[in-house]
Amino acid sequence: MPVIRPVSDLRNKTPEIEEICIKEQKPVFITKNGNGHLVIMSQQLFEEQQALLDLYDKLDEAEEQSRVGKRRLFREVMADLRSRIHAKASD
Repeated sequence: MPVIRPVSDLRNKTPEIEEICIKEQKPVFITKNGNGHLVIMSQQLFEEQQALLDLYDKLDEAEEQSRVGKRRLFREVMADLRSRIHAKASD
């Protein structure tokens, strides 16, 4: 169930909202005049969601490439990934 709070809670109950965001790892939906206004979440949760969105974009791109016939052998992909990892490790 989503956590919904009025905008006045940002001023009056900031530590409580922070606890929900950080300890419970839940976003808090802030309303203004009864309508949705803001969403507050921890930086960690935000970064995790951004990483998931990036992954979904890459999966969509891979599916599209597969549909049009652009495929690579598993061995080639793994060799490419290994070289990228080793290059980052040596930086």
